Amino acid sequence: MFALIDGNNFYVSCERVFQPQLIGRPVISLSNNDGCTISRSNEAKNLGIKMGQPWFEIRHLEKEAGLVALSSNFTLYGDMSNRMMQIAAELGPAQEIYSIDESFIGLHGVPGDLVQRCHEIRSRILKWVGIPCGVGIGATKTRAKLANHIAKTAERKPGIYPAQLAQVCNLEALPASDVDVILAATDVGEVWGVGRQIGKQLKALGVHSVLDLAHLSPTMVKKRWNVVLERTVRELQGEPCIALDDAPPPKQQIACTRSFGQPISTLPPLVQAVSDFASRAAEKLREQDSVAGQLLVFAHTSPFRGGPQFSRHSVVKLLRPTSDSRLLVKAAIDGITSIYSRGFQLIKAGIILLDIMPTTVRQCELDFGDIDSSSTANLMATLDALNHRFGRGAVSIASAGLPRSQRVWTMKQERLSPHYTTRWSDLPIVKAN
Repeated sequence: MFALIDGNNFYVSCERVFQPQLIGRPVISLSNNDGCTISRSNEAKNLGIKMGQPWFEIRHLEKEAGLVALSSNFTLYGDMSNRMMQIAAELGPAQEIYSIDESFIGLHGVPGDLVQRCHEIRSRILKWVGIPCGVGIGATKTRAKLANHIAKTAERKPGIYPAQLAQVCNLEALPASDVDVILAATDVGEVWGVGRQIGKQLKALGVHSVLDLAHLSPTMVKKRWNVVLERTVRELQGEPCIALDDAPPPKQQIACTRSFGQPISTLPPLVQAVSDFASRAAEKLREQDSVAGQLLVFAHTSPFRGGPQFSRHSVVKLLRPTSDSRLLVKAAIDGITSIYSRGFQLIKAGIILLDIMPTTVRQCELDFGDIDSSSTANLMATLDALNHRFGRGAVSIASAGLPRSQRVWTMKQERLSPHYTTRWSDLPIVKAN
């Protein structure tokens, strides 16, 4: 048995914890550079705002419907996610954090009334963190994901599903006939693993509901589509095919890319940008105890703007695999310098770490001249510890520029809320009468 705990409209809910005046109002969170919608309150959804819709298309709703648009505060959202996941872990013996707002919990061996237990954990998250959640329970991860959709929809849109399934839905506690009615009322596109294209193909063949999909032969599905959809069908039928991952596998590529707040045409800000990106990627590399043998750096203009177009990349092979920020930053600078050309309005750049392997595989090769591997590891560990304690960028490679300096390449975040939980100067002040 599995449970999936999912924060409702997570980014918006995080903002509402510290700005209760936003409760009941249409609110959205915007993507990098305030480009498009990536989180919507129920009130915003009722206005017809779609996920991924560009901000310029809906900006008029600020005056017409009282829409509130906020820049994404990922520092705040990450901290709130950690608090939520710590409480969610109390639900069962095993946890897989699937995304910033979703967590699978293994319920194997958990005694008592699972629905009541989920309601208690949900209430605790709401009381202690302030985030409303939906909880789905199923014999497989796919059924748990589907049950979560039912729980959230039953609360948001009363009448579509039975009222008792709102907030917490346990598909396995329902009679088989009731489950069939629920699955028949759910569009096949709501199934985890059914993308837009496969959904269209299924509907063209008369498979419109989740029940229709669950009744298909897994063998036929594998032959006509792929093993992934076959696994989805088997999971809908109650056969576990997707295990709970207590820890995600190490990444084979690590990327850090950003669109700039304004076009860049000179080399110095590009050097600052890729230095910052390489430092961040190096930190991620060390988090999974790996080293990289190559670094790819790229930059390009916007394909949607007029003027000369530019899109180039360079792969820099490192002398030895490393996770040393200094060496990775130097490789990024060398790469961006080699591809840079004047006369182009660059809108995006990034770096990708390649040829990643565990540190232990090439431990004997981490001696860089007079810098031995132990002193390098200690230096990088200290760097990470300082940035974790005092905030990202508190200590950085000099070529990235001073953290408080004006960086022309940084993202546009004109509607950013305070860092309520991670910055002393932004802590909320409560005045008692």
